[in-house]
Amino acid sequence: MKWQRPALLWTAVLAAGLGLWAGHRFSPGPSAPAAPTTASTATAVKPALQVGDPLPALILPDVAEQPLDLRARFAGRPLLINVWASWCAPCVEEMPELARFAEAQGDNGVQVLGIALDAPDDVRAFLLRVPVDYPIVVETPGPGDASVQLGNTQGLLPYSVLFDAQGRRVKAKLGPFAHGEIDGWVK
Repeated sequence: MKWQRPALLWTAVLAAGLGLWAGHRFSPGPSAPAAPTTASTATAVKPALQVGDPLPALILPDVAEQPLDLRARFAGRPLLINVWASWCAPCVEEMPELARFAEAQGDNGVQVLGIALDAPDDVRAFLLRVPVDYPIVVETPGPGDASVQLGNTQGLLPYSVLFDAQGRRVKAKLGPFAHGEIDGWVK
């Protein structure tokens, strides 16, 4: 009798697996062909931003809720964009390093921009506690937010992307910068 229990269990597991496979393999397709999609009926899925691709046309509100055109505002100099959120512990931990780097750049070095995927009130409250001197814009998190448009296909934070002076993507990093890491990373 004891040998029957494992055999019965394995038989049930095998039957369930075959049932799932058959259901997936032999499930009927749509009964009618789908209607063609147009720009007015669906948005095209864009491939992830690659090295050499231009900075997407993004206009986002700053913390004072004024629109900021990223291409116009940051043209002509390299740009390091850091996507973060006030509730993201690694994001908060790397902010002093980003602030140090931004301050060391002066008027001709790499520009730094923070994109907060957060509620505007939460960002303002956070920046009162942890002030930074580089610009911050705010974006509502979602499947097509600025982070995704900048190539963050995993949706994790923090996410940083570097653009050259011509506005072309150079590289990206998922995860926080360690102390002193940014200086070598942007070269």
